[in-house]
Amino acid sequence: MSTGVGVPAVDEVLAELSALEDPRMRAVNEAHGDDHGVNLSALRAVAKRLKTQQDLARDLWATGDTAARLLALLICRPKAFDHDELDTMLRQARVPKVHDWLVNYVVKKSAHAEQLRIEWLGDPDPVVASAGWALTTERVGKTPAGLDLAGLLDTIEARMKDAPDRLQWAMNHTLAQIGIAHQTHRQRAIAIGERLEVLKDYPTPPNCTSPFAPIWIREMVGRQQGA
Repeated sequence: MSTGVGVPAVDEVLAELSALEDPRMRAVNEAHGDDHGVNLSALRAVAKRLKTQQDLARDLWATGDTAARLLALLICRPKAFDHDELDTMLRQARVPKVHDWLVNYVVKKSAHAEQLRIEWLGDPDPVVASAGWALTTERVGKTPAGLDLAGLLDTIEARMKDAPDRLQWAMNHTLAQIGIAHQTHRQRAIAIGERLEVLKDYPTPPNCTSPFAPIWIREMVGRQQGA
């Protein structure tokens, strides 16, 4: 039974998501650590129909179901979550796609983003720390005033090589962004990337930019200069 006119109950939404499950898509997603089989275009269509519903979003998140949590992140009001809620949600978000959407679609739009960035950056949990680095990458590119870019490069140089995969990926993104956006630090960023060789052999499809920082930096700077 619906909770009100035009407001579906959680079990109704879960049933709809279950009907959208595709075993082949689940197999592909599970190879990347994402335990769901719902086409993301179909998921976005459901979100578009539901529109913003904060209470439903919280209820969907509470189910722990990955597809439901992704939908919750699409229909929530990012600014409605307080600091502690976002911290708790991030620590619950172990699935890569949920983690990525939470940081990019919700936390980045929150008034608590900077405080959480600082707290998460030094967290002993590498998955939590990776969120701090993702928020740092955002600041490096958009609002770098007040950031110690040289200090960030020091940390990356000392820790990135041996960091767990998701943390390493996030730190590498910060390294590349510093090199791309800040000419005074560009040569050092490239040198760090060349010395550590993180993601140097990462398989990159044709017409895509390698995540290896020296290549990434040079490619993006070249595009900017050619624009």
